[in-house]
Amino acid sequence: MVDWLTDHIFKPYPELLIFLTVAVGFLVGRLHWRAIGLGAVTGCLIAGLFAGWATNVSVNGTVKSVFFIMFLFALGYKVGPQFFRGLKKDGLPQAAVALVVCVTGLLVCYGFAEMLGYGTGLGAGLLGGALTQSAVIGVAQDAIGNLPGLTPHEISAQQNLVPVAYAVTYPLGTILCAILLANIAPRLLKSDLKRDSAALAKELDVPSGNPDLGEGYYEVVLRAFTVTVPGIVGRTIEDFEQQQKQLGRRIYLTRIRRDGVILDHDQQTVIADGDVLAVSALRQDLVSFDPVGHIGPESDDVQLLGYQTETLHVVVSEKEQIGRTVAQLRAEPLMVGVFIEKIYRSGSEFPYRLNSTIDRGDTLVLTGPKRLVDPAGQAIGKPVPTSFATDMIWVGLGIFLGGCIGIPALTAGGVPISLSTSGGALIMGLVFGWIRGRYPTYGNVPPGAQWFMDTLGLCMFVAIVGINAGPGFSSGLATAGWSLLLWGAVATVIPLIVGLLFGHYVLKIRTPILMGVVAGSQTTTAAIGAIGEAAESQVPTLGYTIPYAVGNVLLTIWGAIIVALLA
Repeated sequence: MVDWLTDHIFKPYPELLIFLTVAVGFLVGRLHWRAIGLGAVTGCLIAGLFAGWATNVSVNGTVKSVFFIMFLFALGYKVGPQFFRGLKKDGLPQAAVALVVCVTGLLVCYGFAEMLGYGTGLGAGLLGGALTQSAVIGVAQDAIGNLPGLTPHEISAQQNLVPVAYAVTYPLGTILCAILLANIAPRLLKSDLKRDSAALAKELDVPSGNPDLGEGYYEVVLRAFTVTVPGIVGRTIEDFEQQQKQLGRRIYLTRIRRDGVILDHDQQTVIADGDVLAVSALRQDLVSFDPVGHIGPESDDVQLLGYQTETLHVVVSEKEQIGRTVAQLRAEPLMVGVFIEKIYRSGSEFPYRLNSTIDRGDTLVLTGPKRLVDPAGQAIGKPVPTSFATDMIWVGLGIFLGGCIGIPALTAGGVPISLSTSGGALIMGLVFGWIRGRYPTYGNVPPGAQWFMDTLGLCMFVAIVGINAGPGFSSGLATAGWSLLLWGAVATVIPLIVGLLFGHYVLKIRTPILMGVVAGSQTTTAAIGAIGEAAESQVPTLGYTIPYAVGNVLLTIWGAIIVALLA
């Protein structure tokens, strides 16, 4: 059956084998234990190795390169704003831990590779798997392809050893990273992760609890009350709202129905007896105010409460707002009647607190009446209306320019060293992502397109790598030996321990945050999931984003560096 499929379908139409491999790979990637899973990338690599071994089909290298260079640009584009933020003063401690972890990982993997006599292929695969960075595969293979003095057969043999070593070391590396940071490291540092996360969450005003569960509690409420209490009659809307502001409450009168007619909103409108007021407020402020006692009985006025509201995504770009805290922004007159529903940073939801600093490139999700939300959005930055269209001029130009700057090479000891087209795409992705954060009207790449280029691009790439390396997998594994598994485990653990010690004793980073910092430094998504599960809190995520951005860039570049060191 396999022979018939190979001869009649897979060899004439290798593209069909790629898509079948990706489908099986995503299925394998769903296998997990608690918060630890193989993931789609590793699943696609395993499926590709098996498919290549079973069919002996090869796929054109250009197809592989297209998906990989697309993935690296998308990766840089996503982490660009956060990467450059890590170079600022407030992000330096977390970026420093990421640098220590990444440099330690490079040195350890290089030392093991030299000690064990590994060549460029096994050494690079060891680094990629032990430090759980899939992008190393492509960068290292590109670098091996540019080495002088190797025959095409030798280049191919070394390139095929990269995914073999990666496939052997990555699963255990992921598991060890998750277990160490979620369970062992906090105890070694004499910390109860759950208790300390809860205490820090309360201190920082961060919601704790299971991030996978929705909240039944709504902070922003909209209700209607009929005016019967004399104390509010005769006052203007502006006077009422200013009084509440002075008392520390965020309560706003958004609409008025008078004698059955809904009035146009005017801050100078005088409240009359019998008016029905639409009140928008923070729930705790409304409870504190006691509207029934100060306004009158509650009404169920569907038309009054059914006015057009807006949820607007705004990318922070105005200089006046950058560096301010959420609490400071909330107190601004422009935020009257406007509420911050969520904040996204580097494409992920950021569990902000009142003293969180707003950075350039952050996306604030504002909600409230359309007439109030639009001006607030303009004052904060650039409103980004929901759009599913990708700016392919931006993407295509970015990848082209990145590839061009990656082509030139310097020669050190007879070995050409260059960014390569893939490394150039990563760097240009960082730059274009940073530009997008500053000028968000350019280069729209919606989440769906980012997922396609980032996740699917990498999965397609590793599936093709696996298919091409599959026929030599068993001989490659025999060359590497199962000792590779042991040394890979050691290479995973040492950088983590060094990063933990540096962050705890030198930089004095609080333990829940430090766990997220180290997980991000080694770009292990499964680890931050396991840490959050153990902590029953989102607090560790606060330390994840900057190191994740820095780690992604450095570990990807290490793929070329270790090849140059071992050549």
